Parts: sequence; C-alpha cells; structure tokens
Amino acid sequence: MNTSVVVETIAGAAALIVAALSYLFTKMKEREADWRKWKYEQYKEFVAALSGNAGPESQQVFFKACNSLNLIGSRGVLASLQSLIASFNADNPREENNARISKLIWEIRKDLRIPGTPGAEEFSARLLVSLGKRTERQWEQSCKLV
Repeated sequence: MNTSVVVETIAGAAALIVAALSYLFTKMKEREADWRKWKYEQYKEFVAALSGNAGPESQQVFFKACNSLNLIGSRGVLASLQSLIASFNADNPREENNARISKLIWEIRKDLRIPGTPGAEEFSARLLVSLGKRTERQWEQSCKLV
C-alpha cells in the first residue's frame, strides 16, 4: 500500500474522530448546563416556598417544593432538608433553625456549583419572611429575619 494513502486515511479518520468527540463533549456540556438551570429553578421555587406566609396554601406550596427536591437534590441537600423538617416538628430555638437553614442553602449552592461559595463553617444565610399583607409601613415593621 502506498504510504501517502495510509497517511491520508489515518489523518481523515483522526479528523473524523476529533469532530465526533468534540460534538459529543459539547452536547454533554449543554445537557449539564440545562440540568443545572432546571435544578436552579427548582431550588429557587423551594427557597421562595420556604420564605412564604404560614397559611395553608403556602404550606401546600412548601410541601410540593420539598417533594420536588427529592427528585433533584444531592445527598447533602436531602440530608439538610430532612434535618430542617425534623427541626420544624421539634420545639427548637430559632438559632438552631437558622443554622439548619444556612446549612441547607449552603448545600444547594454547593450542588449548583456557585462560584465564590465559602466553606460551610463560614457561610450564613438568613431568610426574610413577610408576615402577611400590610401597608408599606406595616410591612417594614412586620418583616423579620427567620
């Protein structure tokens, strides 16, 4: 066989393999980006439900958001979620609940790979919760940190 034919065949096959691998890796990154975007939306709905009013409709939204996390949450997110739910059923001091909320938010940030997320021991999150529909002045007075 002629040497130039062999070289051209190998070069053509290598170019084809490189193009196929490039396409494959690009698609994998696109799917990962889509998955992370979808997870972000689910987590965003959960945090919104967590900071909602304490009425029965808000509870249903919260329960639905918690159940959705069971589908997408990492092991750390699910463990923190279960710890937080258990603390709601116990009579724990606010500081303990705040620590559990911070841990859960940190786990969510870790799962989403948000750049600049500090270590768990350095991270602290507080949720702002509205206590219902009020005038602007009442709203300013009724909002509290959880």
